Amino acid sequence: MLKNKRLLIFIIMSILILIGLMMIFSSSYIWASYKFEDSLKYVKQQLIFIIIGYIVLYFILKINTDFFYKYSKIFILVSFLLLALVLIPGIGTIRNGSRSWFGIGPFGIQPSEAMKIAIIIYTSKYLSINKKAYKKIRTILPPVIITGLAFSLIMLQPDFGTGFILVISVVAILFISGVNMKYFYAFGLLGIIGVILLIAIAPYRIDRITSFLNPWSDPLGTGFQIIQSLYAIGPGGLLGFGFLNSRQKHFYLPEPQTDFIFSIICEEFGVFGSLIVIICFSLLAYLVLKLALEQTDLFKKYIIFGLGFQIIFQTILNLSVVVGLIPVTGVTLPFISYGGSSLIVTMTSIGIILNLSKQKH
Repeated sequence: MLKNKRLLIFIIMSILILIGLMMIFSSSYIWASYKFEDSLKYVKQQLIFIIIGYIVLYFILKINTDFFYKYSKIFILVSFLLLALVLIPGIGTIRNGSRSWFGIGPFGIQPSEAMKIAIIIYTSKYLSINKKAYKKIRTILPPVIITGLAFSLIMLQPDFGTGFILVISVVAILFISGVNMKYFYAFGLLGIIGVILLIAIAPYRIDRITSFLNPWSDPLGTGFQIIQSLYAIGPGGLLGFGFLNSRQKHFYLPEPQTDFIFSIICEEFGVFGSLIVIICFSLLAYLVLKLALEQTDLFKKYIIFGLGFQIIFQTILNLSVVVGLIPVTGVTLPFISYGGSSLIVTMTSIGIILNLSKQKH
C-alpha cells in the first residue's frame, strides 16, 4: 500500500508536468513567435528543465535517507551564501524588477527556490532533535531566527511571494510539532508589524492591495493583470473555447505561460479542465499527508509534511491570485507554469518525499 501511494504521487506529478508542457505551448506560442521568431521557444526550454528535473529526481531516490539529516546545516549555509551572492550587482541579474536570478545564458537560476527546501530540512532536523522545543519560546528561536534571516534576504531582491511561502511552511511545521498557540499570536503580531514596515519602505505595495480590492480603479496599471485574467476565466464556461483557442494570450494577458497559466487553462478547457488540475493537486496533497502520518521518525514526518505543504500552499496562492482573491504575489503554479528553478526544485521536493517514505521506520 505504501508503494502504491509513492507510485501515485509520481504519476500525478508527471500528469501535471504534461499538462503544463501542453499549456505552455498553447499560452506562449504567439508571444514566442513575436519576440523570438520561434513559437516553440518556451516549450523547448521547459523540456530541458523537465529532463533535468527527472534526472535529479532519479539520483535523489538513490541517495541514502541519512544524507538529508547529515548535511542539513550545509544545505542551509550554501543557500544563505547563494541568497547573499545574488544581491551583488554583476553576479545577480534583474528580471521583472527583482534581483533574484543567476543568469546562465538564456536560462536563470533562482536561489530562493533552493532555500525553500533547505529551510524545511533544517527546521525538521532541529525539531526532531529538540522534541520538547514547543515548551519554551527560547527553544524554538533558532529556526525562527534562521527563517527571519532568509525572509529578509529574499525581500531584498525583492520577492515577497517566495518569502511568504517559506515563512508559512516553517510556521506549519512548528504548528504540527505542538508549539504553544500563544507563540503564534506573538509571531502573528510581529508579522503584521513587518507588513506595515514593508509598505512604509515601498509604498507601491499598497497599490497592489488597493488594485486587488478594486482592479478597475487602475485598469491599465496595477489592476491590468487581474482584469485580463478574469476576462480569460469568465467566458470559458463549462468546456472552454478548446485547445489553442484562447483570446487573452493574444497580447492581452502578459506572459501567460508563467504565473497566470491557470487563466488560459480555464479559458480553453473551462470548468472541466480547471477541475482536473484541482483534483490532481488535491490527490497529491492527500497522498503526501498520508505518507507523513505513516512515518514514526519525526525528522522524516516533518520533512514530508513540510515539502508537501509548501507545494500545496504555493498552488493555493497561485490559484487565489488568478481568480482575484488575493493581491498579485508572483508565484508560479507548481509543475505547470513555465520556469526552470521552480520546476526542478518542486520535482526535487517530490524526490525527497519519495525517498524518505521508502520505509515507515
